[in-house]
Amino acid sequence: MYQRMGGAAYKADLNNTLLLAEYLDNPHYHFKSVHVAGTNGKGSTSHMLASIFQEAGYKTGLYTSPHLKDFRERIRINGQMISEDCVQSFVNEHRSFFETNQLSFFEMTVGMAFDHFRREQVDIAIVEVGMGGRLDSTNIITPEVSIITNIGLDHTRFLGDTLKEIAGEKAGIIKKDVPVVVGECHPETEQVFRNVASRHNSELTIVEPYEITPYTTDLKGNYQKHNLKTVIAAVKILLEKGWKLSESAIKNGLENVIRNTGLMGRWQTLRESPKVICDTAHNKEGLMYVLEQIEVQHYNNLHIVLGMVNDKDPENVLRLFPKDAQYYFCSPNIPRGLPVEILNQAATQFNLSGSSFKSVSEAYKSAINKADKADLIFVGGSTFVVAEVL
Repeated sequence: MYQRMGGAAYKADLNNTLLLAEYLDNPHYHFKSVHVAGTNGKGSTSHMLASIFQEAGYKTGLYTSPHLKDFRERIRINGQMISEDCVQSFVNEHRSFFETNQLSFFEMTVGMAFDHFRREQVDIAIVEVGMGGRLDSTNIITPEVSIITNIGLDHTRFLGDTLKEIAGEKAGIIKKDVPVVVGECHPETEQVFRNVASRHNSELTIVEPYEITPYTTDLKGNYQKHNLKTVIAAVKILLEKGWKLSESAIKNGLENVIRNTGLMGRWQTLRESPKVICDTAHNKEGLMYVLEQIEVQHYNNLHIVLGMVNDKDPENVLRLFPKDAQYYFCSPNIPRGLPVEILNQAATQFNLSGSSFKSVSEAYKSAINKADKADLIFVGGSTFVVAEVL
């Protein structure tokens, strides 16, 4: 499992996915789709689009990763998770094929999702890329529109260590004659997208950074304003392609994302007094927005429960964190978890002071016990830290 193990589970080709798709009689040929890639925001963007289609009355599939509490979060139809029986029957029916061909966890899961969407005859599926784009297992679909939210330096071990290289991998989801929306551009990435779109005769829409949208969403992170504009740009293209997405469906879909799709972990308030907020942002670009939003909150003292995974550069993000907070260092309970001793040591280089804990739950409980009612507790640094608190 890539999410648990990291690089050891990464497969840099689509051979197994194509083999599985053929074995399952190519389920992805039987439903329409939207494909969403990007360094940050692709999950929120996918959930927003799914919510809009649900409000418009379409039977809507949603495939995302990773999950936070339950594996079945990854595969939903109209917000409802795939049933345990469906998961078990799919694995039992195809187990020998999986084992014979040594399929990865992600490859099996994509096959399960596409098979489920075909069986349930969804009208459209919103499909989030797992990592990268070009070689991601989801990249066998031919969508109505492709979306690339943004480009940042993440997963550099696999995708390249420059924005231009990473953009090339994300641009791998651009298909012949399929329009593509790019949410945010850098000077070094824009030409990559223009070149690939031109080569595939794909109409390219680059969202203007200063464009104002009249819509609002129930997702409260400040960074959602970027995702919102990207979603609206994609909706305009979908309308041109004949999808019936009324103004009320767009408005209600955006304002009821959490209720309609079950999205968790995005600037989510877990409790009041003391106020606890969690967010799954885990790289420099994502954490910049989250930490800026923390700065403008009203509180007496700030407590931060912080853990990371071992394939991130902790120093790259620790320099962003405020020095006037009390830290509760921990390690998520997965093989990829960055040992808490290493995290604590790296944090001292940036004058971040706090205590180390054996587990996320111990760190969180300590923060709750020490915080006063008017304090703020933030939980983050890794998707898996947030998952354990949830």
